Amino acid sequence: MVAFANSKRLTSNGAKSMMNAAISEANVLGIAATVAIVDAGGHLLLLERMDGGRFHTVHSSLTKAVCASSNRRITTTHGAQGQDLDMLHAIGLSLAAGPERWTAMEGGYPVFIEKECVGGIGVSGGDWEQDQKIAEAAVAAIGATTGN
Repeated sequence: MVAFANSKRLTSNGAKSMMNAAISEANVLGIAATVAIVDAGGHLLLLERMDGGRFHTVHSSLTKAVCASSNRRITTTHGAQGQDLDMLHAIGLSLAAGPERWTAMEGGYPVFIEKECVGGIGVSGGDWEQDQKIAEAAVAAIGATTGN
């Protein structure tokens, strides 16, 4: 029986490096984004709403980050097991899991180091492709992947 396991974790410095890269990419794209970075347990490490960012993006970026970390995959309109969901089921899943824990909106990305999920990042403020570019730049800045 194994009683303990070694695990990796996202550090404060790692989260700051990710945030710097995300804000830089958002500036390149000309977007006032909000970026949330959470640890593997979905606990907030950093959140920044850029000047001009809409206030609702604070909640949506945090929910995206938590959902991506929990499911260990990019947030989409698919269920936790990757199954297609119609709108009614997507809303139902969000209500069942808690609207602060699950979302069908694109823009949430898990952060993997050596096949271990160490956290998540959520980006809100642009279209899904812009949010994706911002998140991918942040994840790459620390030598991590989004699991794809």
